[in-house]
Amino acid sequence: MAIRVGTVSWTDKTLIDCKRFYPALANNAEKRLKYYASRFPLVEVDSSYYAMPSVSNADLWAQRTPANFQMNIKAFRLMTGHQTPPDLLPPDLLASLPPDTRSKRMVYLSDFPKDLKDEVFKRYLAALTPLRDAGKLGLIHFQFAPWFLRSSRDKAHIAYCVEKMAGCEVSVEFRNNTWLAPEHVDETLAMLRDLGVTHTTVDEPQGFKNSVPAVWAVTNPRRALVRLHGRNYETWDIKGATAASDRFNYDYPQLELEGLAEGIRRLNGEAGDVDVIFNNNHEDQGQRNAQTLMDILGALAVQPSLDFGGEELPF
Repeated sequence: MAIRVGTVSWTDKTLIDCKRFYPALANNAEKRLKYYASRFPLVEVDSSYYAMPSVSNADLWAQRTPANFQMNIKAFRLMTGHQTPPDLLPPDLLASLPPDTRSKRMVYLSDFPKDLKDEVFKRYLAALTPLRDAGKLGLIHFQFAPWFLRSSRDKAHIAYCVEKMAGCEVSVEFRNNTWLAPEHVDETLAMLRDLGVTHTTVDEPQGFKNSVPAVWAVTNPRRALVRLHGRNYETWDIKGATAASDRFNYDYPQLELEGLAEGIRRLNGEAGDVDVIFNNNHEDQGQRNAQTLMDILGALAVQPSLDFGGEELPF
């Protein structure tokens, strides 16, 4: 049983600009990933939410990281019920859409004929082949839209996602709190267990209409997932944010991390592995907090590998 700790992304603008995490020699994309991977055994790729991933990028990620490194990949926004600008689609897929759909300012997966919907998932999964072949593909993380409801249609969509990601481990995160409300939580967790997917325990501000409660539960005996969004009440419901770091600007104090470590240890007793992802991403908050949590967990935390295939890093 292993606990891997990491952060969302290693390329956030405020992280690079603050110049507190990366040394001066880590001055390009390749060196930053290598430096990050020398500090943490896990990262969540979020660029795959904003655009379809590519085989070439996945191949570079696999080449630039040590053997025990794991990359959790966030599902493309179209796949999780979010509105998507049509120009984010591959040109040939866009050209295959019905004209009335293609001309929309935003499209949804429900606008797609079934064959094109299937093709989106097929291409997404194919792009991750280099990571799968290298044994570095962790969870494929589906963070569903706030308007993704407890309807028969949306429940069927979760099953569809799991089917299309066959052979990979899937994690599910809800942003509509009705899924995990006291009267529905047992049913939701049972559904996830039946599908064999990983429930996501979240830490985030409570008391808002869009707050999701922290439910510390295991639905996949192979792996549990904890995503830490911070507890910034002032920015949680902010309107007009220009970057994710505007919303998730939070620095976890030691005492809160020690409390979270207790829940993480409990999950570790029930699941084969536990992934912990810090999504507080203003400057180097996530990286500092992730290191502190690893220190708190001690021997339970997987340590990063410095074996880059014989290459000596200059850091």
